[in-house]
Amino acid sequence: MSENDLFGAADAPESMTRPLAVRMRPRTLDEVIGQTQVLGQGSPLRRLANPASKGSLTAPSSVILFGPPGVGKTTLATIVAGQSGRVFEELSAVTSGVKDVRDVLTRAHERLVSRGRETVLFIDEVHRFSKSQQDALLPAVENRDVTFIGATTENPSFSIIKPLLSRSVVVKLESLEPDQLTELVQRALTDDRGLRGEVKATDEAIADIVRMAGGDARKSLTILEAAAGAVTGDEARKKGARRPIITSEIVATVMDTATVRYDKDGDDHYDVISAFIKSMRGSDPDAAIHYLARMLKAGEDPRFIARRIMIAASEEVGMAAPQILQVTVAAAQAVALVGMPEARIILAEATIAVATAPKSNASYNAINQALADVDTGKIGAVPLYLRNAPTKLMKEWGNHEGYKYAHDWPGAVAPQEYMPEELRGTEYYHPNDRGYEHEVSQRLAKIRPILHGGEPEQK
Repeated sequence: MSENDLFGAADAPESMTRPLAVRMRPRTLDEVIGQTQVLGQGSPLRRLANPASKGSLTAPSSVILFGPPGVGKTTLATIVAGQSGRVFEELSAVTSGVKDVRDVLTRAHERLVSRGRETVLFIDEVHRFSKSQQDALLPAVENRDVTFIGATTENPSFSIIKPLLSRSVVVKLESLEPDQLTELVQRALTDDRGLRGEVKATDEAIADIVRMAGGDARKSLTILEAAAGAVTGDEARKKGARRPIITSEIVATVMDTATVRYDKDGDDHYDVISAFIKSMRGSDPDAAIHYLARMLKAGEDPRFIARRIMIAASEEVGMAAPQILQVTVAAAQAVALVGMPEARIILAEATIAVATAPKSNASYNAINQALADVDTGKIGAVPLYLRNAPTKLMKEWGNHEGYKYAHDWPGAVAPQEYMPEELRGTEYYHPNDRGYEHEVSQRLAKIRPILHGGEPEQK
């Protein structure tokens, strides 16, 4: 966008042909619904939007807006530029390259030097920029040739290079609450830039729109616009309704299904899979199935989900119910063979199996503690009597000499140390008293004393 007025076009007659979400964009920070936690007096965005911030060294020179889709990242950037009197330049990281960035920065520098006009450079989906593209921004940000505002749905800690991140104020935006979306929908129904009161909506319909929007302001307005179109079209006019009314049935007609907000490459992916795993660990099959449904509805790879369930079978259930691992391995194989949509049933069965099984992380802890000892050099030599002796020379060295064959002893447990000398007495595996591991615990209580010094009678 060039130096044209950012908001004047919204009042032009032809603007009514634009999408409702575009027409209803706030023009000032005070019109913004929600985000009160980041729009208070003295906040970075308030200071940038103040016309007095131009040329001020106290205003931030770079801001990263981090939040889910539809919370107003682009809107906030345009408002900051419009209210402060800065020129607004916008790039999309999806379609722009290093040359595009440098062209904008050149224009911004020339504008600043020749006319004293500052520029807001807004880059949408900045996390998609490569390191070299982000590097190209640094000199202009450092020299304040531009006020840089980046928008990202991904955690900036992982997606923005450290030099740019260290020069930026990160502003975390939240999904809108239901009451805030309700206010937004009601405003759009009556506002002159919206539906001008020409369409009514029942409370139930508004509640359905809010629920389907899932905290996304843009989506709520898109659904409302589709519903308004359904009741004001040619067929609706023929029925002679004086003032069309949007009902729950109309909303359901325009929305076959509520699209789940879920970015498979972003934080939603990690948040939902984390909740899924924690629900299985916490023995809540209902919550686990809920998160499974969200992942499947959003198009998550069912093979990825199957792998996570297999891992949970070992990490969370372990020896408390070792058969659960077999169930999840079979499920993973079946998912690969069958595919969606039937794979959903297989995944649900495996999820419920893990969630309802008795839990033990003793195996998980055992290998982690053993690896920690190996990492710190606590290994020791393999005892000679445990070593292989396939050659005459190895036998002469003493390999295998004195080894006690376990099956020659009662219960197939010989009084024999298997640990290296330096680690004698070390115990990594500590079974609990849940499920099958209760039996394992009782058995080990008898076995370990024999291994470490007891002398049962030989067969």
